[in-house]
Amino acid sequence: MGYEENRPHKPFYGFVMIYHYFRQRWLQRQTERALQGLSKEQLRDIGLTTDDISRWK
Repeated sequence: MGYEENRPHKPFYGFVMIYHYFRQRWLQRQTERALQGLSKEQLRDIGLTTDDISRWK
């Protein structure tokens, strides 16, 4: 058996998955903060209400 045959294909895949999870959560929180800063009129312009934002949490 050669060197390449004994190596795992994705040795750090678990760390990558954890990174993607935390990055996704961070982006969701950032989006939520941005939407909470908008007025009712601005939310209506993009087709959302304040109830939509509270349900999204």
